[in-house]
Amino acid sequence: MALCDTYITFFLTSVLLSSVLSSPSVIDDLNNLQPPPDFSVTISNNCLKNPSLRYCNGFLPTDLPDIFKATIVADHLCNESNNSNCNGDSFTKIDLHNRPKITPLYLSFAFFWKYCPLTVLVIDLSNNSIKGNFPTDILKCTQVQSLDLSHNNFNGEFPMENFSLLNNLTLLNLSYNHFSELPISDTHFLEQFGSSSFLHSGLLPNHRKFKIKVTFFLVGFPIFVILTVVSLGWICFWRPDFLPPFLRHQHKFTPSMLKAATSGFSQDNLVAKLAVLDIYRGKLRDGTEVRIEIYQDKITPEQRKEFVEECRILVQLDHKNLVRVLGWCDRRNPRAIVTEWSNGVNLVRWLSQSPSWNKRLKVLVSVVEGMCYLKDQWPGVVCDLKASSVLLSEDQEPLISRFWITDQNNYSRMVYMFGVLLLEMIVTRSSPNVLKEGKSIVEWVRMHYPGNIWVVMDARIKKSGMTYEQASQIVDLGLMCTDLSDEQQLPNLHHISKTVKRAYETSIVLGTTNHNKWHSERD
Repeated sequence: MALCDTYITFFLTSVLLSSVLSSPSVIDDLNNLQPPPDFSVTISNNCLKNPSLRYCNGFLPTDLPDIFKATIVADHLCNESNNSNCNGDSFTKIDLHNRPKITPLYLSFAFFWKYCPLTVLVIDLSNNSIKGNFPTDILKCTQVQSLDLSHNNFNGEFPMENFSLLNNLTLLNLSYNHFSELPISDTHFLEQFGSSSFLHSGLLPNHRKFKIKVTFFLVGFPIFVILTVVSLGWICFWRPDFLPPFLRHQHKFTPSMLKAATSGFSQDNLVAKLAVLDIYRGKLRDGTEVRIEIYQDKITPEQRKEFVEECRILVQLDHKNLVRVLGWCDRRNPRAIVTEWSNGVNLVRWLSQSPSWNKRLKVLVSVVEGMCYLKDQWPGVVCDLKASSVLLSEDQEPLISRFWITDQNNYSRMVYMFGVLLLEMIVTRSSPNVLKEGKSIVEWVRMHYPGNIWVVMDARIKKSGMTYEQASQIVDLGLMCTDLSDEQQLPNLHHISKTVKRAYETSIVLGTTNHNKWHSERD
């Protein structure tokens, strides 16, 4: 080579490189090589003789070590590639075909590829089973006309943008590699060389996959859309509780939702079975425990419409003494109303537990508050004030559980029901005379009041020290509420509320006095 003609050191170093190429430390050995002191002069002279040399384009002093090493590697690579009349500055081919041991080493010499001789027109690195990404350093030999990287294990993205610099490239072989498939927009690059240059390289579009994609798009995608629409339709019409809250009707329940909440309307969840009404206990998907009243009677379409309108009103009721109505189901089978579940008992069972006088009055006070709320806010809503329809929550708060809507003025009916409830709270319900004679509680009380009031009073609350005045006051109110002979004379809710509250407050004071008196007498 031209540089070695004047420096014998170059020759010795080349020989040294030949001996160490098989050593793992060859890169370290090359890095330790330093150019002779006047190497820059030699480079300048060579550039004067042949300005086309790659390193002649404005090299810097800091480039001299890399140029020196590149020249040594070029001289050795020329011989390895079986070039005739080897000269490190000018040889035509780099042939490392089927040389798996040394080819990765040459690819690691980035300094060589940076100063690759411009005379190199052919690069053959085929059949070496080299792994890793595409060796982009070799593309610095922009003058190359033939490049063969076939039968390797290159993978990853193909550096399409780097190939734009290889203007003289006429032969390319990337077959039998594992590159990522090129985007359709880049496939025009493949047309320059023919498909034989890319066999099993991973770059060619997989026609089988393409057919599968087309088949899926033309057949599978419509099926997918249909299944999606059907699924969404099923969710919307049958299980809207699977939808986000803002996409579903807030108060409307479907038969599937009720069936899921009651475990298929199982007997374990059946609370009561009446003539036209089944009551179930259930749990909604969000964990809310509910009471589900399912109606078995047949109704006309007009009646069904009225049922829905009533439910739209009931779900708006909001008071601490009214059971909250969560929604309804207006299907033909079933038709149902869904309310909150209360773990308490109804007043019939509660009264059997002998509650004290002031506890009974406290319940009546809360019931009147619920009545006042309906009278003021929802005058068209009537509540069922039977003892079996009034529940007690766990904190002993009464909850009116049944309502209905009417266009008529039902104030008198609601007052009458309250009067009956009030009498049921104080009368001895198990009196044999009431049962045998088939008399109502109202009739039973009227028979003995005012002459023998203690006969009708529940003996268990007389022990609490309730006075005759208190008993008379409550019985009077109850009989006034149940006297429908002159509806104009029925007491208004203000009078009822005031009377019951006053009796309750008196019972608290009386209960405290009797308690202290009982302790004093015992001492």
